[in-house]
Amino acid sequence: MSMNIFQSVKQAIWSLDPQDIRDQAERPIRIGLHAESEPAYRQMEHFFVPLQTSDQKRVELSRILFRAADFEHYDLDIYSEELSSPRDGFYFSPVKPEHTVREVLHRRADLALALARHVYPFRAPVVRRIITKISKENALFAVATAIPDIIPFLSLPWAIPEFASDTAFITANQIRMGFLLAAASDRPIGYREQKGEIATVLVGAFGWRAIARELVGKIPLGGGLLPKAAIAYAGTRVVGMSMERYYRIGYGFTRDERRVAYEQALVRGKTVATALLSALKRQPAANPIAGA
Repeated sequence: MSMNIFQSVKQAIWSLDPQDIRDQAERPIRIGLHAESEPAYRQMEHFFVPLQTSDQKRVELSRILFRAADFEHYDLDIYSEELSSPRDGFYFSPVKPEHTVREVLHRRADLALALARHVYPFRAPVVRRIITKISKENALFAVATAIPDIIPFLSLPWAIPEFASDTAFITANQIRMGFLLAAASDRPIGYREQKGEIATVLVGAFGWRAIARELVGKIPLGGGLLPKAAIAYAGTRVVGMSMERYYRIGYGFTRDERRVAYEQALVRGKTVATALLSALKRQPAANPIAGA
């Protein structure tokens, strides 16, 4: 890594503020479960507090999930099917409870990290959204560095002064993804707390490119900006998937698993890169990663 790129990466990393992510994840939240009958209430409770939940976690959830009472305020109101739900409430179906999860995350994205951190059924969907969104952001930035005219139209959640190199942005954004994944996975958040994960991202800043170059021959990506954007997407996606496994079961991908995952992610990355370029050509002022 050249000294200029190293300094650029360092500057980009120190532009991040894990405290903001920590504040979102640790935000106090109260969820009211509205049910007319005891069986209906138990169905909701058993979904949001699965049987395998530890005693310690149950105590924590007792301060978050409540059997709704009149005149009490809740951040989220979830209603059993037997009741009428007001406009700002959510229905719970015991047949398709995942629909409630999707609706909540769609309409109350501001609560996503706190919900994922504390209420297990929200965790996997939030984690998937984080990995997909950051991967698309990095693919978009890889395109932006090659087409300076579109940079003013980018709408990304954080910025590097004067837009550092794509390597610096992508590396720092992968570390930001690590903060978000730790937050969603109920793990400690921050530079010191995640020094191992951060070191892995930094060491792999160029290593994943070498693997990707080997795979380009097996997976034709086309010309122009497609390979650059596809590789940025794939590298970020694999970093995120490996981190997710680490936070979930205690270890990430092996070298062989990482290689297989890159090959699969490159195929997806080509599709994503093609869609991003098409969106930018059609509507240069639009945000191509919206709804990721």
